[in-house]
Amino acid sequence: MRTILVIDDEANLRQLLRILLEGEGYAVHEAATYQDALQALATVRFDVVICDIFLPDGNGLDLVRTCHGSHPKTKFIVITAHTTPAHALAALRDGAVEYISKPFDVEELKLIIAKQLLKGQGEALTGGAGARFVGQSRAMRPILERLPQVARSDATVVIQGESGTGKELMARAIHDASPRATRLFVPVNCGALPEGLLESELFGHVRGSFTGAVRDKRGLMQEAHGGTLFLDEIGELSPNTQVALLRALQERSIRPVGGNREIEIDVRIIAATNQDLARAVRENRFREDLYYRINVIQLHLPPLRERVEDIPELARLFVERACHRARIPVKQIHRDAMGVMEAYPWPGNVRELENVIERMVAMEPSNLLTVSSLPPALLGSDSREPVRRLHTVPEEGLDIEAYLDNVRLDLMRQALQRAGGVQKRAAELLRMSYRAFRYHAEKYRIATEE
Repeated sequence: MRTILVIDDEANLRQLLRILLEGEGYAVHEAATYQDALQALATVRFDVVICDIFLPDGNGLDLVRTCHGSHPKTKFIVITAHTTPAHALAALRDGAVEYISKPFDVEELKLIIAKQLLKGQGEALTGGAGARFVGQSRAMRPILERLPQVARSDATVVIQGESGTGKELMARAIHDASPRATRLFVPVNCGALPEGLLESELFGHVRGSFTGAVRDKRGLMQEAHGGTLFLDEIGELSPNTQVALLRALQERSIRPVGGNREIEIDVRIIAATNQDLARAVRENRFREDLYYRINVIQLHLPPLRERVEDIPELARLFVERACHRARIPVKQIHRDAMGVMEAYPWPGNVRELENVIERMVAMEPSNLLTVSSLPPALLGSDSREPVRRLHTVPEEGLDIEAYLDNVRLDLMRQALQRAGGVQKRAAELLRMSYRAFRYHAEKYRIATEE
């Protein structure tokens, strides 16, 4: 969820903007003074800051000048009832992206915010970090480095990867950084609709073409005209729908179901699948000509178990989102809980991680998410088996952080010895992913010592 800070000493204006912007889906924070604003900026990462110039204890332009350097991704919008060319020039020179005079049109302000956030997504993607993607792991870095070039192109893209790896988010990131970003991104789940209904959804239909078609209907390919059509689970398309889609892509036109008139379309296709389409072609389950038509650019998203280094950043992001939605202070994750999450293989990938974090935030009453906050499935190889108590607290107490590090180190060494020094087998003995084992082996310098 995008976060906005409204800084103004007028309580009525702050409340109005909060109501309107929360209605647009933003998380809105308020500050009435210069010092309140500094404190908020020190504790929360905001996407947009809307700041008045004249505050009771300071100047909004000074705030922009002070905070712009330390918050380079934040978009500062300056508002004031005392408009002067000098103020406008100073605001833009010091880092503001917009300068607005009071009274202002609220709809215009919402449009400015949306435009700046969209621009920020494109800038982040061009910078190689990914507008919506988190992670700097070795597995993700080559993909994110390619995204700016992929986004600038109009070529068809196929995104492959296991369920839950974020294929739709990747498609949206490509669209948001492309020249088509101002037009619609239209997602279609090809596996969720039966054949007849899917063709009607994609290409539209005319009244009377089948039972229940009481009026003409525009297809989703028409709705996406000028924008991007995302075909999720394209491997589930029936043979007949594959033929119709191939024809639409070749002719750049569609014919609604039951119609006799061709309608020109201009859409970019991004498809996604968790199947091996090349194998599906060999097994005659997917048309070869359609495969070569859509498989111009191919991106493969790695499963979460192959990007263990990204888990801490992803987990913290999901905690922040869940806490904002619940309107509660952002909770912290204990290092032991993070260690368990890094060692878990995540068969459901990023989607499973997000669901686990949402559960932890909802069920944990304190501000610290610990190992006990985790669901049972993450604490043992089989959620039906209770986790055995291997250790007890001595009378004199202990340093739990050092103790747990020593326990993990000892168990990893034992597993390596039993596996004859083969890390992959040792990881299997401890029910860790291979990448997680390697990560901790490097952390504890086990490989060097062994």
